[in-house]
Amino acid sequence: FPHSFLFFSLPFDLVVIALEEKIIISKLGDNATLSCMYQGREFQLKSLRVYWQIADDQDDCSVVHTLISGQDNKSEQCVHFKNRTQLFWDRLESGDFSLLLLNVSQSDERAYKCVVQEKTEYSKVVHQAKVVLSLAASYSQPIISGPIRNSDSAGEEVTFSCKSGNGYPEPNVYWINKTDNSRLRPSELKITPHADGTYSVFSTLKVKATANMQIECFVENKILQENLSANYTLQKQSNGSSTESHKNLEKKGQGAQAAGIVSIVILMGLLTVLICWLWRRRSSKLASYTGKEAL
Repeated sequence: FPHSFLFFSLPFDLVVIALEEKIIISKLGDNATLSCMYQGREFQLKSLRVYWQIADDQDDCSVVHTLISGQDNKSEQCVHFKNRTQLFWDRLESGDFSLLLLNVSQSDERAYKCVVQEKTEYSKVVHQAKVVLSLAASYSQPIISGPIRNSDSAGEEVTFSCKSGNGYPEPNVYWINKTDNSRLRPSELKITPHADGTYSVFSTLKVKATANMQIECFVENKILQENLSANYTLQKQSNGSSTESHKNLEKKGQGAQAAGIVSIVILMGLLTVLICWLWRRRSSKLASYTGKEAL
């Protein structure tokens, strides 16, 4: 085994075999399949040697997984990959040497090399592949907030904020003025890492108010090629006062609440009058009935 691994560590440009290269995208915490396939012929399991290792060889340990003569050999496997790797045994003889990597994290985000040797009279490399593992997680739908109250006069500085979370890797955040589709420079951009490896982002924008404002916030995840957006519209009424739809709803709600209170008070007053009238009527009947008995 040591001699075989030394051969694997030699520069592979000495071997005239095309290097297959793929990029695999996986989400944090998921299981990732590192692809390494050679189609067109069958193999004998006992004659196979499959080596998976970290491609850059910069770490003290670079062995990810090793199979020799149809048996897993874990004697040289890096501690980081212990109990986290497995081959697809039912596919090996058909030329599928892919590796399943369990519960991937940021430390797994790197390039891997797969080398397959076949041993007959002597060992020869029959296939090799390079796999780059990139991790990603979708960001939540951005939430945008605008100024609590807009000035009646244009030109006053107002602040918008935009936030999103649970994504990976770090995002790009863009602010757009939708009236002319111009890009605006954020006043603040804060990216916060979390224990599970994901990030949250918070950005603010300070601009001078105009009569009609429509601001859009974009959160971009380049690896997933995702662009999530949220927009905020602020319109000025004809009487010159600036309003926001959610404030109008709040005022309507307050008016309905006041009307409900007035209705309850009136109803309680009517019930009180009715009870008093019934009580007085019952009292008068009782008095007349008592008088008759006395006679």
